[in-house]
Amino acid sequence: MTRRIALWWWPLFVLASPVLIPFLVIKLAIFKNRQAKARQINQKRMSTADKLDLPLLETLELTPVVEWERKDGFHGAPGVSYLFRTDQGTLLFDVGFGPEDGVLAHNAKLKGISWDQVDALVISHLHLDHMGGSKASLKKTVRVPAELGQPSTIPCFLPDRCNAPGFRPIQVTQPTLVGAGLGSTGPLARSLFLMGWCEEQILMGRLKGKGLVVFTGCGHPGITIILEMVRKISPEPIYALGGGLHYPVTASRLKKPGLEAAMVFGTGKPPWQRITDDDLTDCIHAINRANPRHVFLSAHDTCDYSLKRFKNELNANTHVLRAGGVYQL
Repeated sequence: MTRRIALWWWPLFVLASPVLIPFLVIKLAIFKNRQAKARQINQKRMSTADKLDLPLLETLELTPVVEWERKDGFHGAPGVSYLFRTDQGTLLFDVGFGPEDGVLAHNAKLKGISWDQVDALVISHLHLDHMGGSKASLKKTVRVPAELGQPSTIPCFLPDRCNAPGFRPIQVTQPTLVGAGLGSTGPLARSLFLMGWCEEQILMGRLKGKGLVVFTGCGHPGITIILEMVRKISPEPIYALGGGLHYPVTASRLKKPGLEAAMVFGTGKPPWQRITDDDLTDCIHAINRANPRHVFLSAHDTCDYSLKRFKNELNANTHVLRAGGVYQL
């Protein structure tokens, strides 16, 4: 099994233990309180959520602009940016690492994508691989590459308080239409042990003759909570489910010196606990109960082992998204 933390880190932990152990004890108490708070908030949001009158879409096309897997000539990254084109407009969902790694600019240029083609930007949650990089995350400011042109006050729908220079920021607090005939579930909460409080919104569409299309950024609130909120918003069957699900069971896409970073920081659990096969099994069962016809998996936050299990055990037609690909839903 993959070692999440290299052996050479351990002497540093031992030296730091007089400070580290009390810190972790306090952090654990805060984490447990926030877990309970997140459950209460999500239950309240679901109990008060109204049905969302999603427009009936004739067409829906997905182009992953940033993803881990990629087509030839495109760059890959452990982040997400998806372009959705419908008969009612065009929407960009997340911006990967923004200007920090050049991937969004490079891939967008190859696909001929610029802001003058986009009607709205939606940020799933305020993590560096979705809102524009580490500086963006630290400053709570959406950052996008200059190569895409000027946003010209395009609306930017956010799940929490955040700056979005060049855009018209709109904080989403409940199920809301966000452009191109697509909707947001509104934010769902999750307490992550090392990464703190997280609000994530999920994108939804209603495809004529097929049913609902549901896309996540990372799925931090958990697939059960996400699907429960989707059911509150619309009773229609789920035709397609896609995006990140965050199952780095055996490896991490985002690595730091001596660290499988996503296996330590990105699980939501305390660092001494792992994402397990049992966690993955629960997710697979939840998706199978929802019975989508298609599942479009993101590899940016999920290891190859987990992707293989999803492919083998999901009842749906299961695809792994690739940057530069075009998917007709």
